[in-house]
Amino acid sequence: MPSDRQEQAWALLQEAYRAQMEGDYDHAVELYKNSLGLFPTAEAHTFLGWTYHFQGKIEDAIAECKLAIEVDPEFGNPYNDIGSYLIQLEKYDEAIPWLERAIAAPRYDPRHFPYFNLGRAYAAKGMLARARECFNESLRIEPRYTLARQAVENLRRMVN
Repeated sequence: MPSDRQEQAWALLQEAYRAQMEGDYDHAVELYKNSLGLFPTAEAHTFLGWTYHFQGKIEDAIAECKLAIEVDPEFGNPYNDIGSYLIQLEKYDEAIPWLERAIAAPRYDPRHFPYFNLGRAYAAKGMLARARECFNESLRIEPRYTLARQAVENLRRMVN
C-alpha cells in the first residue's frame, strides 16, 4: 500500500505532466523535482528528462534517464528516450544499444517506439534493410503509427 509521501509524489508527477503538456516547462521541472524529493520514481526522472529535452538540455535529459534506470532498471521508457536523444545528437552507434535495451525491458509500453527509433538510427547509418525491418516491426505492434508508415514509404521511395 502506497505511503502518503508516495501518493503526494504521484500527484505532483501528474500535475507536472499537465504543466509539461501545456508547455510550461519551468513549472513542470519544479514539480517533477518536488515529486522526486518526496519519493523518487523512474517515471518522474524520465519525464523530467523529457521536459529537459523540450528545453534543449539534451545532456541533462540523458542524465535524468540514467537516474530513472538506477531507480527501476526494468522500466523501458528511459532506455528509449536516451536512444532518441542520442539520435538527435547524431550518435547513432551509441543510440542502438539503448534502444535494444528498451525493446528487452520487461516494463515498457508503448513498445513500437524503440523499434521506430532503432529504424531511424539504422536509416541514418545507411542500413536500409535493417531500418525497414525495424519500422515494419513498429507497425506490426501499432498498425496506426503514422511515423513508421511514413518511414517505410520514404525507404521505398529511396530504393526505387
